Amino acid sequence: MRNASKWPIAEISSALADSVMAVLLAPLCAACRVPLEHPTRGAVCSGCWASVVPITPPFCGTCADPLPSWRAASVGEARCPRCRRRPTRLSLARAIGPYEGALRAIVHALKYDGRPTIAARLASRMREAGGDVLAGADLVVPVPLHRSRERSRGFNQARELARHLDLPIADALARRRNTPSQADLPAARRYANVRGAFAIAAPARVARRTVVLVDDVSTTGATLHACAAVLLDAGAAEVRALTAAKAVAIRR
Repeated sequence: MRNASKWPIAEISSALADSVMAVLLAPLCAACRVPLEHPTRGAVCSGCWASVVPITPPFCGTCADPLPSWRAASVGEARCPRCRRRPTRLSLARAIGPYEGALRAIVHALKYDGRPTIAARLASRMREAGGDVLAGADLVVPVPLHRSRERSRGFNQARELARHLDLPIADALARRRNTPSQADLPAARRYANVRGAFAIAAPARVARRTVVLVDDVSTTGATLHACAAVLLDAGAAEVRALTAAKAVAIRR
């Protein structure tokens, strides 16, 4: 057993704070609702973070959707059926993992439970998963919320994630209209739902730049595609995308 006299003061203070908070406040994990053993380490328990399943190769070279096998990856340009069927304006897109299980619960806690502090650790995972997306990029652009939705939520989760990606942030897009939530629509209607929904707000910031769009979730990719089109039309040299999670079309 470690000699308590040799513990750093900060470690002792943190352990005491954890004990006091656990007893007096009994805070629950924002994702799984189990009591937190170490409340000072964040709103999500270590078990939930450890349960996040990453997207691993083989995957689509464009959107990172899992491919069924390495054989599929070796044929052509290793593009998934969705990217072959509907070409995107994005040059590259990555995510931490599939939008399910622990990752889905963590994203929901950030987005719907008003837990913006979760964004820092999620963004750390995004940096790991999206190293190729961030490499050589000039700036990050968060996908905007409509002002009424941001006002009711109190923050834009995409911007909270973007703040921790170690690149300059540009609020270069504006949302023209308050579209219905993409999650409430069938896949076939999502592209139409966001068509014309975004406008350029700061063209000078993106002209001739490599831009990384940031959002919490990519489902069909319709929102990211619509935003990329606006940025490219405004003069961006290249648009990539990085999200915390993505709805995958193929499960291995």
